[in-house]
Amino acid sequence: MAGKHTWKSYYGIKFSLSFYSTLFSLIGLVILCIGIYAESERRKHQTLEGIFLAPAIILVLLGFLMFVVSFIGMVGSLRDNLLLIKIFFYVLVAIFIIELLLLAIELVFEDQFKKFAHANVLVGIQQYYDDLDFKNIMDFVQEKFSCCGGDEFKDWMVNQYHSCNSTGPLSCGVPYTCCITGKEDVGVKNTLCGYQTLNKERLDVIHIIHVRGCIHAVGLWLNDNFGITFAIVFSFLTPQALGILLSYFFWRRLKEICPSYDEVDFRRLKDINFKELDLSGAGCCYCLPKEEGYIPINMESDDETFT
Repeated sequence: MAGKHTWKSYYGIKFSLSFYSTLFSLIGLVILCIGIYAESERRKHQTLEGIFLAPAIILVLLGFLMFVVSFIGMVGSLRDNLLLIKIFFYVLVAIFIIELLLLAIELVFEDQFKKFAHANVLVGIQQYYDDLDFKNIMDFVQEKFSCCGGDEFKDWMVNQYHSCNSTGPLSCGVPYTCCITGKEDVGVKNTLCGYQTLNKERLDVIHIIHVRGCIHAVGLWLNDNFGITFAIVFSFLTPQALGILLSYFFWRRLKEICPSYDEVDFRRLKDINFKELDLSGAGCCYCLPKEEGYIPINMESDDETFT
């Protein structure tokens, strides 16, 4: 028979895992709802279909994955279902390993990753005024990191409105979020501050607009702020590592307890009136365990049967 310490650790791990998986299933559900709402709004404005350029799609996929995986862990922990606990554990391990591999690939193949990012940014710049999601993100990044374009400011040449071949007021210019502004510049923004800058060299416009590309600017910021970068990575990986540990220890505890406490002769279940069973303490889901069990056991008759 398992000792009292076994039951204490069992209940501790069980409800810790239940709380963990329930919390993240709710978070996943919230993210999923936000993603669905954002995607419906994106469809109304007929924005781009590309996954890189559609944050709503990323939110939907992320929320759906979080909810499904966490829900499996929640049900498995409440019902002491070893199969669901194994699925939850292996899925978390697979996701954790994939994330570590992607992180390693980004570090080892940094140049190839920058080329991939640059190609996607160019696609977004081409549809800058058609994709509101990308426009808002690009404007924020250009203002926050004091940059312009993907690799350099001349990336804006690919946009039909900013190309030097166009005839509009934006011709041969860059968006106003590329412009260098001081703290004293308040009030109405000059949206044509980047006018006629694409047909000039970097040194000629360095005092007017930011010439560094945003891919390089973000990379330099992450390198210069290593503590923040580490905290971001740590905040993503730590909850998953915690879920892996909880599910593994609960898996081990179930394997230790189940053989010791499986004293029910299932051949006699047909003789039991389940309506008369005392299920107090089982909770509204009828899933909470009870040390002495809910089905009465006749130890003497069991001993006589199997001796």
